[in-house]
Amino acid sequence: MAHVIHPTAVIGPDVKLADNVRIGPYVVIDGDVTIGSGTEIGAHTTISGWTRIGEGNRIFPHASIGQDPQDKKHKRDDKTWLEIGSNNVFREFTTANRGTIDGGGVTRIGNGNLFMAYSHAAHDCQVGDGCVLANSVALAGHVHVEDRAIVGGLVGVHQFVRIGTMSMIGGCTKVSQDIPPFAMSVGIPALVYGLNIVGLRRSQMPTESIKALKEAFRVLFFSGLSRSSALERVEREVPQGPDVRRLVEFVRSSERGVTAGSTSVAAEE
Repeated sequence: MAHVIHPTAVIGPDVKLADNVRIGPYVVIDGDVTIGSGTEIGAHTTISGWTRIGEGNRIFPHASIGQDPQDKKHKRDDKTWLEIGSNNVFREFTTANRGTIDGGGVTRIGNGNLFMAYSHAAHDCQVGDGCVLANSVALAGHVHVEDRAIVGGLVGVHQFVRIGTMSMIGGCTKVSQDIPPFAMSVGIPALVYGLNIVGLRRSQMPTESIKALKEAFRVLFFSGLSRSSALERVEREVPQGPDVRRLVEFVRSSERGVTAGSTSVAAEE
């Protein structure tokens, strides 16, 4: 099926459109941009730079995709990229910037993500698959968001932070250290309050795996042990399934430090 372009849209000469792309009123697309089949682009959206967008994405009005990174070291002619997978939704006024030379050159967004209104993915961010960024989430540069993470509204995430798979961050949280996989976190600053039990069950994680993760969380975040001692104890005493091993490796490899457990939960333990 041929693509549909509103007559008020402006499409640059280097833009490559696959079949069945729909482009709304007053859209501006310019630069080395490729857009996959079935993608819909809402009114007043701008897409620029070296940008690759996959199939079946929905980009709502006033989004800004592929603009220069907000980094003082960036030079106007630096050839850096924004790569977006398939079946993502970018709601109104979302922004996703290209990478920087120093940061690897690519901002990368996977498949099936939901970016709610006013959310922002800065330069060199890496967002996995199936994530949700609620309204006004701000990811600073170099943030890594692993698959199926959920970030609540008005959350600010410091640069170079990692957000682990299937974690959930409550609204208005200040995130300055890594959020562990499978965790429920909230606060200013963020604190870990336990497992994302509902998310794990919805993912059909086996009961034994959830039980092992719960014990690992108790030792790592609520036992009062040092991080190194807690890791040793988890490896020694907790069944080492793939999810526990992923948690342990995430914590061990952290460069910014991992978000601490809440003392109120530790007291209950």
